[in-house]
Amino acid sequence: MVLVIRKKQWLIALACCLVLIAVPVIWGFAQGQSVTANASANTNWGLSFQENGKTPVGNASAEALKANNAYYCGSAEEKVIYLTFDAGYENGYTPAILDTLKKHNAKAAFFVVGNYIQTSPDLVKRMVEEGHIVGNHTFHHPDMSKISDMASFQEEISSLEALYQETTGQEMQKYYRPPQGKYSEANLKMANELGYKTVFWSLAYVDWYVDKQPTKEEAFSKLLPRIHPGAVVLLHSTSKTNCEILDELLTKWEEEGYTFGTLEELCA
Repeated sequence: MVLVIRKKQWLIALACCLVLIAVPVIWGFAQGQSVTANASANTNWGLSFQENGKTPVGNASAEALKANNAYYCGSAEEKVIYLTFDAGYENGYTPAILDTLKKHNAKAAFFVVGNYIQTSPDLVKRMVEEGHIVGNHTFHHPDMSKISDMASFQEEISSLEALYQETTGQEMQKYYRPPQGKYSEANLKMANELGYKTVFWSLAYVDWYVDKQPTKEEAFSKLLPRIHPGAVVLLHSTSKTNCEILDELLTKWEEEGYTFGTLEELCA
């Protein structure tokens, strides 16, 4: 009887040990599968601002992005700002924006689409002549995260390159921004294979609704406290508010000791 009880106890103890060993292995496998799925899943670029004046946390780390030649911020030790504008179409404000940039001797990057080059070739040429980068925002501005094959991805990129070269007589500099910030890890790898550096951002605000523009106060409430060393700032050139506040905004940042860098410096 005693032997039977002891045998049962031994079997129970053995079973418990096996469970304790198996659970972490199964959990680790499940977590690994989840991480793998998330790494390849389509996503929207997103930021978490945890402290004013500090680099926000992206939904991918700077180190992970850099593995595919992608960037969202510069050095947190240097008070440098990288100005970028997304330009889906011309809304009448770009000439004034370019005037302001010239006044502050600030070079920016304008990420344009096919429609912009087709309808505003003279402004694109002016951007180039004044030393700004004209970057690739794709020809048709689709959700690139839904494109999984290289041929279709390359078509969106290379067709804009061809139009840019036809318009300006120059090769397009290889900086790419995914439309709406929608991307997948596969997209980043494809852009890298095409020689492109993908540029996200570390500071932006809701400025793209043409019929619902923020006030100057609303814009400054986002753009002033959240500026940080190494900030890649995204503004939309279609914004009336951005046009009106840009001179004062750049002046305020300069008064805080910031200078303006280029994407060549960011991605060096």
